Amino acid sequence: MIGSLITLAIIVVVIFMLIGIYNKLVALKNRYENGFAQIEVQLKRRYDLIPNLVETAKAYLNHESETLTQVIEARNGAVSGLKEAAKNPSDSSAIQGLAGAENTLTQAMGKLNVVFESYPDLKANQNMMQLTEELSSTENKVAFARQGFNDFVTQYNTYRQSFPNIIIANNFGHTKDAQLLEFADTQLIQEAPKVSF
Repeated sequence: MIGSLITLAIIVVVIFMLIGIYNKLVALKNRYENGFAQIEVQLKRRYDLIPNLVETAKAYLNHESETLTQVIEARNGAVSGLKEAAKNPSDSSAIQGLAGAENTLTQAMGKLNVVFESYPDLKANQNMMQLTEELSSTENKVAFARQGFNDFVTQYNTYRQSFPNIIIANNFGHTKDAQLLEFADTQLIQEAPKVSF
C-alpha cells in the first residue's frame, strides 16, 4: 500500500513537472513572438516613411534617379521579408531573409545619405528635416524592439535546450531553436542607421 502511494506521488510529481515545463515553453515562445510583433510595427512605420522621403528628394535629385530606385527596391524587398517573417517568427529562414533584406535597405539608405550631403537645399527643406527626424526616431525604436526580441529568443532557446526540458520540448512540438534577428555587420546592431542632412 505504501509502495503504491509513493509510486502514485512520483507519477503526479512527474506529470506536474511536464505540465510546468510545457507551459513555460509556450509562455516563452509567445513572448518572443510578441517581441517580433513589436519589431513589425516599427519596421512598417519605417517602410511607410521611406517613400515619402524619396518623393520629397525627387525634386532635388534629378540626376540621382538610380539611387532613389535602389532605395525603393530595397524597401520593397524588406517589406516582403517582413511579411514572410511575420507569418511565422519561428521560421529561422524567414528571420534570416528579413535580416538580409534589412541589410540591403540599410546599405541603400547609406548611399542615399551620401547623395543628400551634396544637396544643401534638400537638407534645409522643412519636409525633409521632419521626415529624417521621424525616420531617425523610428530607427531607434526598431533597434530597441530588436534587442527585446533577441532577449526573448535567447530566453526561449536557453530554457528549451536545458535538461530535462529538451526532452519534453522535442516531444511536444518545440523541436527547433528560435532564430535571433542578426545583421551581417555587428556595428549595425549597436548603432541604428543614421540619416542626417
